[in-house]
Amino acid sequence: MKEYIANPCNTTLIINHAKVAQKSYGTEKRFFCPPPTVYLQGKGWKRKQKEILEREGCQSGDNEIHAFIGIGSQNQELQPLHLEAKEFCAAKTLFISDADKRKHFTLNVKMFYGNGESLGTFESRTIKVISKPSKKKQSLKNTDLCILGGTQVALFNRLRSQTVSTRYLHVEENNFLASSTEWGSFKIHLIPDDEIEGEEFDTEEGYIHYGKTVKLVCTETTMALPLMVIRKVDKTQALLDADDPVSQLHKCCFHIKNTPSNYLCIQSEKIIQHQAEPVQGDDRKYIIPDGCAWTIISTDQAKYSFYEAMGSTADLPSPVPVIDKVLLNGSGETACIDICGKHFTSNLKVWFGECEAETIVRSDENMIAVVPDRSLVQPDWNITKKGDKLDVQK
Repeated sequence: MKEYIANPCNTTLIINHAKVAQKSYGTEKRFFCPPPTVYLQGKGWKRKQKEILEREGCQSGDNEIHAFIGIGSQNQELQPLHLEAKEFCAAKTLFISDADKRKHFTLNVKMFYGNGESLGTFESRTIKVISKPSKKKQSLKNTDLCILGGTQVALFNRLRSQTVSTRYLHVEENNFLASSTEWGSFKIHLIPDDEIEGEEFDTEEGYIHYGKTVKLVCTETTMALPLMVIRKVDKTQALLDADDPVSQLHKCCFHIKNTPSNYLCIQSEKIIQHQAEPVQGDDRKYIIPDGCAWTIISTDQAKYSFYEAMGSTADLPSPVPVIDKVLLNGSGETACIDICGKHFTSNLKVWFGECEAETIVRSDENMIAVVPDRSLVQPDWNITKKGDKLDVQK
């Protein structure tokens, strides 16, 4: 554990995906947009590949990483993810048909090395199936489809409704751009209308409505766009008087505050500001080009990290234990933490730094760990020290 804390050589798998998926009818195939993406991170991947190469009798390709993805349906085959020594891949041809009666599903990513050594199957977060974006004025009666302030969204632009022209808002090398291959997740914050532009900002709770001020912050880089007002789009027009809740897969546009009528716009791969003109005789509507119309959708992420401290093991790393909630109960000598999640097994142990805690696994969804005495975790600690932080490892 001391070695791990000093040099965490994690093997990390990240599955990014939308929270909703539109159902396909008949023979049509409405591919998930944005496409689910898989990222490999951490030094553990290279460490494992090197270890495989050093084995006796190793052949070329034995240490290559292979991955397949599916929607957990027996009626649809797993699709290969072409990683090919890359650390990123998108699954661009996944869909769910109307013959599949599930209202929710999870993506399954199956992984193994070229020598046949399996890593098991990794699940995404839950995805809700929807029929199609509602064109009716939304209300908060169906909050499942509304977008809550402070949650993550993706934005994409599709010129003339052509799939091949889809571009996604993304941050790369500290620049906002319109990418055809990668998409970013952004926290959409609800901002008080009287907020002034600055590095720090106040937020409000509640669902995002048209006509409200928002702030988009990249979840990976924390880069942010300026304060903007989110507007409803009707064909080629921005509607300034719309105030209904923003819903999944709605088309919207973003008026940059403190400008007369500048809107966030795509120009090839660049993100620019386009100055819109009002509709003649109606200043509640502005004419915008296709590049200003963004489709908005909520996103989610499943992130798994593991570390083979003692080298290769016969046990698969998946299903990886997932912690949803940690509660502290009691105090002093009777203090313990109550851990809720899933995929808990009897051999799990909780560690406080380099100190192993007494752990009781109650079920595959709950376990408790006794909080050790502070002096066992930090022998040089004394009562005068304040504000120290401890990493909890499992």
